[in-house]
Amino acid sequence: MKISRVGVLGAGLMGSGIAEVAAKAGYETTVREVSEELERKGLSRIEGSLARAVEKGKLDAVASDAARARLSTTTRLEELSECDIVVEAIVESLEPKREVFETLDRACKPDTIFCSNTSSLTITELSAATRRPDRFAGLHFFNPVPVMKLVEVVRTIATSEATEKTVFEFAKSLGKEPIRAQDNSGFVVNRLLVPYLLDAVRALEEGVATREDIDKGMELGCGYPMGPLRLLDFVGLDTTYAIAEIMFNEYREKRFAPPPLLKRMVVAGRFGKKSGRGFYEYGEGK
Repeated sequence: MKISRVGVLGAGLMGSGIAEVAAKAGYETTVREVSEELERKGLSRIEGSLARAVEKGKLDAVASDAARARLSTTTRLEELSECDIVVEAIVESLEPKREVFETLDRACKPDTIFCSNTSSLTITELSAATRRPDRFAGLHFFNPVPVMKLVEVVRTIATSEATEKTVFEFAKSLGKEPIRAQDNSGFVVNRLLVPYLLDAVRALEEGVATREDIDKGMELGCGYPMGPLRLLDFVGLDTTYAIAEIMFNEYREKRFAPPPLLKRMVVAGRFGKKSGRGFYEYGEGK
C-alpha cells in the first residue's frame, strides 16, 4: 500500500501537529474542520509552528514554504475522498468519532486506511462503524506532535497485517519512532501514565505533601522533567478526567478511577494552564 495523500480530521492541537509533520515529510495533506473559523485557527497554528521552527534553525525557509504548499484545509469531508490514509484527531468521545468514520467510509475509496489518534478509546469500537475493519488501525501521537518522537501503532483483532505494516512505515516516514500496542484502552503509555497522575492527585488530596513537594519529589527523585501535578495542568484536568473515566469503564479497576478532588476541580472550571488555573495558577507573572 503506497501512501501519497494524507487526510487529517480536526485542526486542534493534535490534528494541526499531525498535518504539519505529514506535510513536512512530503505528503500532500488535507485538513478538515467543522467550521471556517476553526479551519482558519488550525491553519494559523500550523503556520506559526513552521515559522518558529525556521526561527530556531530547525527547518530552513525553503522546506517550510514547501510544506505549507502541500497543505490544504476544508470543511467538507468529501475533500478527503482521494486520500490514501486518514488520521482522525477530533474530540475524545466515542459517538462523534463513530459518526465521522461512518460518513467517511461511504466517501473514501475502498483501499483508504483509517486511523484514530484516540488516547483512551479502543480502535475496535471505532472500526465497527465502518465496512473496513481490516484497514483500520490506531495511530496515537503525543503532544506537541512536531517535537515528540513516539507514536503508538495499534492493531485490532481485525486489522490486516498489510495495514499494520503500512501504518508502521508511514509513522517512520514522518520521522517518528513507532511502537506496537494491542487494542486495549490507554495502549502502552496512558495505561502506565494515567494511574501515576491520579495517584499524585490522591497524594495531595490525602495530605501526603504539598503540590510543590510532590512535584519536586518526582522531578529530583526520579529525574522526571516535570512533576505530575504540573503535568496534569499542561495536559488539561478536564482531558485527564475524561480519559480516566473511559479507562475506568473499560477496566473497572480502582487505579483508573478519577479521585474526587480531580472531579471537583473540573466542575469548578479549573482545567489547568488553558483556563488559567489548575493545581497551579497561570497568568501574568505566574
